[in-house]
Parts: sequence; structure tokens; C-alpha cells
Amino acid sequence: MDRSDSVPSGDETATHSSGTQQAVLDPAPRPQKEVLSSPPVANGGIVHAEPTEAHVAGTQSPAAESRAMETGVSLVSRASSLSERQESPEEPEEPEEITGLPPRCPEETSGALSEEPRAVPLSTATATTLTPADRLWTSVPDQAVKLRMEGSGPGSETPITVHQMLLETVENFGDRAALASKKDGQWVTVSWREYYQQCRAAAKSFLKLGLERYHGVGILGFNSPEWFISDVGCILAGGLAAGIYTTNSPEACQYVAANCEANVLVVENHKQLVKILQVKDQLPHLKAIIQYKDELQQRLPNLYTWAEFMRLGEEVSDEALDAVIGTLRANECCTLIYTSGTTGNPKGVMLSHDNLTWTAAAAGAMTELQYGEEVVVSYLPLSHVAAQVNDLWICAKFAGITYFAAPDALKGSLGTTLKEVRPTAFLGVPRVWEKMQEKMKAAGAKASPLKLRVAGWAKALGLQYNYSIMNREQQVPWGFMLANSLVFKKVRLALGLDRCKACYTGAAPMTKETLEYFMSLNLPLLELYGMSESSGPHTMSLAGDYHIMSCGKVLTGCKTKLDKPDEEGNGEVCFWGRHLFMGYLNMADKTEEALDREGWLHSGDLGKHDSNNFLFITGRIKELIITAGGENIPPVPIEDAVKAEAAIVSNAMLLGDKLKFLSMFLTLKCDVDDNGEPTDNLSPEALAYCQQYGVTATKISEIVANKEPAIYTAIQEAMERVNARSTSNAQKVQKWVILDRDFSISGGELGPTLKLKRPVVTKKYQEKINELYSLVPETSAQG
Repeated sequence: MDRSDSVPSGDETATHSSGTQQAVLDPAPRPQKEVLSSPPVANGGIVHAEPTEAHVAGTQSPAAESRAMETGVSLVSRASSLSERQESPEEPEEPEEITGLPPRCPEETSGALSEEPRAVPLSTATATTLTPADRLWTSVPDQAVKLRMEGSGPGSETPITVHQMLLETVENFGDRAALASKKDGQWVTVSWREYYQQCRAAAKSFLKLGLERYHGVGILGFNSPEWFISDVGCILAGGLAAGIYTTNSPEACQYVAANCEANVLVVENHKQLVKILQVKDQLPHLKAIIQYKDELQQRLPNLYTWAEFMRLGEEVSDEALDAVIGTLRANECCTLIYTSGTTGNPKGVMLSHDNLTWTAAAAGAMTELQYGEEVVVSYLPLSHVAAQVNDLWICAKFAGITYFAAPDALKGSLGTTLKEVRPTAFLGVPRVWEKMQEKMKAAGAKASPLKLRVAGWAKALGLQYNYSIMNREQQVPWGFMLANSLVFKKVRLALGLDRCKACYTGAAPMTKETLEYFMSLNLPLLELYGMSESSGPHTMSLAGDYHIMSCGKVLTGCKTKLDKPDEEGNGEVCFWGRHLFMGYLNMADKTEEALDREGWLHSGDLGKHDSNNFLFITGRIKELIITAGGENIPPVPIEDAVKAEAAIVSNAMLLGDKLKFLSMFLTLKCDVDDNGEPTDNLSPEALAYCQQYGVTATKISEIVANKEPAIYTAIQEAMERVNARSTSNAQKVQKWVILDRDFSISGGELGPTLKLKRPVVTKKYQEKINELYSLVPETSAQG
């Protein structure tokens, strides 16, 4: 989630605690190089979340809260039943020194998960320990930070490590399914106990490969059980798990791997392997590569299949691994999330064990997740914080089951997966919901006149009902129950969302039109807001407690303030809480830019609160267009308005920074090929739009080459309607042009979550910008 939403009430004052660390401290402090002052003192205008019944009840699993507060997490009740499967235990050995690599097994092939490792008894987890630290941030991977803990209530929970959280779930839900993936067309599940055992096996293998403490394991591939096992196994072995976007170029992969000093890289298939092989000579710390799907097309030294990798650590004893696990500390780094790098090289966001475990517990409690009952579909990039926290860490806390979609999920197969899995919650970026909307509209256009009338009647009632719920009026309009039976339930069933208690959207702004469309189908989309630097969520919308165009209310146990608010209440959204990152890896200067002297994270987003503490994001400071006349103009509302008025438009990007007037790039909706690349063929919705104006064109190139008069006129009229609602002449779009090709991830214009990368578009189409501004007609022009 890259938009930041927070919820401060205008006149509420919160006093921060002194950050007491409620856990056992290691006796020997580590040297700290970066300095940050102590947490903020009382600060007016700060909004924080009040504890809810759900939070109090849900922070720890049932009957675990008091145990955790006294001794960390003590999980021993299942140890005897597990140990019965083993031979009589021998006397513990001294932790062995891990050296040398065993020969690979050339007869084995990769692809499947390894055979189940021998059962390991659940050892007693000792009291949580924290490395002594008196500073809130660092940029060095082996340094700890002081946690932003509250003195009591939400935010004061005992810190635990990833291993302790996972062990607790195994202790309570060991036989329940944790992961599900398709093999030969059938869903195959892995239980929490098996998952834990395989993570331990992976950790041993990482140690055998020579993974050094605080060095990275880069994971380059689509979501899968192997991705999860590699991530958790790396953390248990003392490494830093670092996801790498599958869309990265070889050079971008090299940057991430070098930045985290990766000892091991885990790749999905030959396509991703080739990228690494092109740059491996520029990776001095790299010791091994693992390919977890498909057979190896070539045999190279220190290149392993997944099956080979999982066997590498068989000689590493449980005592040796437990010795490493015993050194893990909740306030030390375990995960790196790399930003998409829209304005330069990606930054490695350092997240601690506490960042992940506390945020997972807090987010799950606020949304009232049920232990052992949640079902999610994993399809968004796990290298992005939103997907990783939702799919991996929240499920690990609440013993949910993660179903892995097919790699072509966003190219069309996601709908089939949703209908098979029927998740209990679903997270989509705005473009995913927009694609759903386009498909449903296209299907609806082919319906009979009677069905169209029934659908229109039902949608009007659905919108009325959901606005009533939003406004807490709780009024059920006459006929709603019939509409629910005739239309809404069937839509949910057709989408695979009939069990879904909440549908979320985040990572980028959502248009009001799309939000209202799903409200009219009785599927309100709940907006989330946060950043990689806040371990994902900072504000959340809840079923029954949301407001359209708002990002919701602040995460329980966290705080928001608006810095330097203007006369309308718009200020920079700043975060405080246990979810805030440790710092940017090896970038002390960038860390100091993001965190102020008191330790507040400055999001770069502009926002304001309403009287009910809902946060509304009103712009992004770095995206603000400042015209030559000095007027500040947020681009997103104007872009969204144009897309709403002209249904043929796919993407819009406002131009005009330091220039005399505003102009806009437009792209048209098109089909995508099997690789997700935009084609020249107009999409069904775009074709329907053309037919509405008597245009027979089927390709973007036909419309652009001929400047198809009917379409250009229709878009100009849409632009004029948007301009008519402008608050000043400076905010009116004077000129626009249709580009030959839609924006895409592969083209570089969109990030992994389909967020617009404005600097890339500006650089790529600089010549067209020059054309727009060198010959300016006296009157309103069209592209």
C-alpha cells in the first residue's frame, strides 16, 4: 500500500509513553551509530485509535494473552505428541559448525515440495528478548532499534519473533491446512505442522549453503509455497528475506541482490534464472542459486533444484538450528521490502520481527479475523508489502489458509481461482477491481432489455442501501431483499466472493465511479492506506465503518498527525506506531528524510480528517503540479474525473508542472496478450463505446491515425464537462493527446501494483510534451 491514510481528530491530544520495552533485554548492548531522539512528547492534534473489544480479544490467540505477557510465548502442549513419532532423543550435542557443501543430487528434479522432514518436537520458547537499543532507527542491518511501545493497552503487547508467532500457530492449529497449490489440476494442501517443518528444513539448507547472519536471500518468482518456505526459512536461519519483482530487469535484480549482500537467490524458473546468470559475476556475496520450478535446462556449479536444496541441510542438527533461532530478537531486522523505485534506485525498507508480528496481530484484530477460519487467494506480488503482510504474515498469525493462484492470474485465470477457493476476504489493487467492472459491464451490455431493467433497479437499491449503511442510518429500502436474491447473491457467486466478509482495495487511489459501482452491487470496497515503511496498513476501512473516498481510520495502537495543515485542514500525513520501519538499508540520509527528529514517519501524502476521524488523502506532495503561475494542483482527481466521463480511456496523466497550462496524456482501453502486454486491439468496453458513436474502428491505431472525429469529439466533450467543474481556470485541461499504446508494467509506465510511474512517462514521452507546449492554439485544443 503506497497511499497513506491516517485518522487524527482535529482537537484530540495524545500523550506518547516513554516507550517502555516490556521484555527481557540482552545484557550487552550493541554499538549504535545513527542517533534519533526519544519518542515524541504530548502533541496536539494527534489522532490515535481507541482499543476496541475486537482488539482486546484478538491480539493473542485465545487463552494466550496472559502467557505471552508473562513469559513471551510458551508453546509446549503438543511437544509430546510430536516427539512420540521420533526415536528416543539423544543427549543434546554442542551446536555444530556448518561448513562445506554436499554434492548436488543430479538425478533429482525440481518442482514439487520436498518430502516431509522428520517430525521435530516443539521446543519451549523462552521469554522474548530484545537487543538493547535507545534509538528508533538505523540503516545498518545488524543493529537493533527501540520499539515505539505504549505503556499500556494497544501498542504495549509483548514483542515476539516470527518464529514464536509461527510456533504458536502450529501449537494451536498444527493439523489444519496452511497452504494450498495446484498440482496436476488438483489442490494440494500443506498443514501448519508440515509447513513449519519444511521451513526448518529450508533454514538448515540455507545454513549449509553458508548463509551469513544479516545477509540477504533474494526470492524472484511468482507466489507459491516455495516462496513462503524460502522467506520464513531464511528468517529462521538469521538472514534477511528480500522479495524481487518478477518484472525486474537483470540490472534491477542485480541492484537488489547486491544491496542486501545476498548469499542465496531463489528463482522460480529458467526465465528468471537467466536474469541472474547475466549478472552473477557482479554479485560477490552470492554462494548459491535455487530454482524451485521446472527442470534445470543446464547444470552449473552451486545451482540446485528445489528438491536438492531441501535435502542439503539434512546433516544440520536441530540443535544447531535452534541455536540460531535462539539468537533472533524481535527488534532486529528480518525482512527487506524494496520500493518500486519510481524516482531512482529502490530503497530497501528494513522490517523487524516486531514490525511483522505486531502489525499482523493488530490488523487482524481490527478487522475481527477468526482464528483457523480465514481463506485468502495469493496473487499480487509478494515482494510488495501489501500482499506479503496479507497473504503470509496475517495468515501465519491467525492460522488462515493461503491458496496460490496461477501465474497468469492477472491475465484471466484469477476469476476461476476465486470461484474454486471462495475466499473469506479479498484484496485487490484498483486496476483489478476496474477490470472486474469492465468485464461485468461488457457482459451486462449483452443482456436482454428485461434483465437490464432488473439489474438497473437492483443496483439503484444497492447503492441506496450501502450509502445508508455508510451513514449509519441502517435503513433497508423496500425491495432490497428481493434485489439481493435476484441479483446481488448471484453476482457474488459468479465472482467467487459469496463467502467474502470484506473486499479491500489499496496501493493506489480508486475512482468514485468504481467504488459506487461495487456499492450498487452490495459489494462495498474497503479502502486501506499505508506504505512499505509502515509494514503495510496504517489506516483501514471496516465493514460497517467506512466512508466512500476515505482510507478509513488509523490502525488500533497507532497514531496519525497532519503536519503543517492549511486553512482547509490539509496537511502532510505522518505516522506513529509499532508498525514503522527500522530504516532504509545502507541509506542513512534517506532514512533521516523520511523520519523526523521525534520519530514520526512523513508519508509525503496530503490528507485531512472529517468529524468522524476518517482519513481522506487529497494529494501527494511530490506529485503536485505547480504551474508557472504558482498554483498547486493535485493531478489524481482530475485524471479520475476524465476516466469517469470518457469510458474509452484506460489511463490518464496530467501534465503542466512549471508550465503555463495543463495538458493530459490519454491511453485507450485495449486487450492484452498472453504475456500481459497491451495490444493494438480495442477492449470490448472500448468497442462498445465506439459503436455508441457509430464508429467501426477495432484498433487503437485506426482511431489515432485518423483522429477519428466522433471519438475525438466525444473525448473533448468529456474534457469540457470536467473543466466545467474546475475551481479555477488554472485547473482546466487545455490540451490532450492520445498515445499509441496503453501503459503497462513491461513498458515501465506502471509499477508492480499498477501504480503510475510519472517520471518514467515524462521521460519516455518528452518529445510529445515538447510538441504540446511549443505550439499552443489560442482556443481550447484537442489532441
